[in-house]
Amino acid sequence: MAHPSHLVVGYLSKPHGIKGEMYVSPLTDHPESVFASGVVLWLGGADDDEPDYDLPPLRVDTTRPFRSGLLVRFGGVEDRSQAELLAGRYLFCPIEDLQPLAEGEVYYHQLLGMRVETVGGRPVGSVSQVYELHPADLLEVRGSNGVVMVPYRKEIVVEVDVEAGRLVIDPPPGLLELGGQN
Repeated sequence: MAHPSHLVVGYLSKPHGIKGEMYVSPLTDHPESVFASGVVLWLGGADDDEPDYDLPPLRVDTTRPFRSGLLVRFGGVEDRSQAELLAGRYLFCPIEDLQPLAEGEVYYHQLLGMRVETVGGRPVGSVSQVYELHPADLLEVRGSNGVVMVPYRKEIVVEVDVEAGRLVIDPPPGLLELGGQN
């Protein structure tokens, strides 16, 4: 599986006020570095795997917290009319510009395609989807016995080896028997 050159870091919800500010829903664990003054972000759509290079990049001028998101001013976006043209788009950041991952952290796209096995070595399948939910994110694991939804929690996912493409789980009793759906 090819690694992306950019990751989605935010969603441009709607204009705020008349001076070009945008309400942004951050989609990153590190909004303070991604939405810092001077950072250049790229635009894309909901189904895009990478930015739309036909659209101009946006440079962050100012950022301030607002409700559960951020109000961001971008260079060159001077009024509400210009901001309205950006609404509904996603913001992409080059992966090399993102804050390095801490020990034990992974990007969710790295989990896709990983082999999943139990601590006893029993093959379960491979990760086909990651769902970001509360209280726990879920891994959709497809195997010969169907689909199993595995909570991505440290007490269940006990090892993630990105280099080997392997994920080891310690499932609670009955979890693997909940599969069998196709």
